[in-house]
Amino acid sequence: MAKSYLATNTSFRQLSEDERPREKALNHGIGSLTDAELLSLLFGTGTAGCSVLDMAENIINDNEGHLWRLAGMDTRDIARKYKGVGIAKAILIAGALELGRRAFKDALACPQNAISSSRMAYEAMRETMENLDHEEFHVIFLSNAAIEIARELIGVGGQSATAVDVKVIARKALEHKATRVILYHNHPSGTLRPSIQDDSLTSKIRRGLELLDIRVDDHIIITSKGYFSYNDEGRLHR
Repeated sequence: MAKSYLATNTSFRQLSEDERPREKALNHGIGSLTDAELLSLLFGTGTAGCSVLDMAENIINDNEGHLWRLAGMDTRDIARKYKGVGIAKAILIAGALELGRRAFKDALACPQNAISSSRMAYEAMRETMENLDHEEFHVIFLSNAAIEIARELIGVGGQSATAVDVKVIARKALEHKATRVILYHNHPSGTLRPSIQDDSLTSKIRRGLELLDIRVDDHIIITSKGYFSYNDEGRLHR
């Protein structure tokens, strides 16, 4: 669980060497840092009465832990909204988040890289689906090593539903010699939770493909606000 500095006004001097973000990154790897600790590395210093860790934690908490909200803010708005964050630091935040997004995109573009997480799966279709004003259903077909073979648009619908034929997905999977698939559809309404119909369709596709020894790795719902992963939420095999 991410350590909170919000109520403690913790300074670097109060932290042991292993708890300080830079030392922690060196000793345990950059992935060991919380979002707030990563943000504090960009800031470098805090303000009078507010440590850099507190300042970073305040910003993360203000966005309810969702980095995509921060990524969607204009740099001038970030500087205006958060005390101690000037234009220079706001640009650092925007730059770091954009660099991370590009790194994901670049990794997915490499044919030898497996889609190994829901985040990677989301980034693979994010630009295609996040701002659509109607529903679409897509499938990415994968090899046994989870490397993308092909992607197909399966169905196009209105603002609240899309007709999907399981037989079409099965035929496409066999054509591409895929052994795994990732399902996608979008919610133009912005709702991140799946509907009863979404659950039913996911189960129907999963059971149908199982007969062909083809595994459904995930079903990703994409919105302009982020994504929902059936696999991450433990709902894929219901």
